[in-house]
Amino acid sequence: MDKGTYILKIKVKKNLKISVGSLGEVNFKLGTYVYIGSAMNSISKRVQRHVKKNKKVHWHLDYLTISPYVEIEKVYAFYGSRVEEEISMKFSKRYDSVKNFGASDMKSVNSNLYFVNDDMDEFVESLGGVSFETFFPGNS
Repeated sequence: MDKGTYILKIKVKKNLKISVGSLGEVNFKLGTYVYIGSAMNSISKRVQRHVKKNKKVHWHLDYLTISPYVEIEKVYAFYGSRVEEEISMKFSKRYDSVKNFGASDMKSVNSNLYFVNDDMDEFVESLGGVSFETFFPGNS
């Protein structure tokens, strides 16, 4: 039962300008972001891939996570079903998004990446997310 939707809490340690594939240059400001994704085969394997710094760049998120100034701090999981779009809709009503970031297959929202503030942990927990903090090799 290692499938479902996940949220990555991501710390950007300094202002960055990164070329993100077809999106072009994207400015990421210092602070905390969340990325909402789904993995219907294995959340743990998908998260381990996201955490790696040395990987083939495939998804929009990869362009961000390979930076030495970016760290995945925490992971939340919603096991069993794909609720990525519903959760993104809730985030879009509360937080600023990075437009068109990783949401090519969704109809109701235009992003899977949000710039958040300190109340985001409580917000995710109110949605039913289960957090787990694990040492991820390569995430230093």
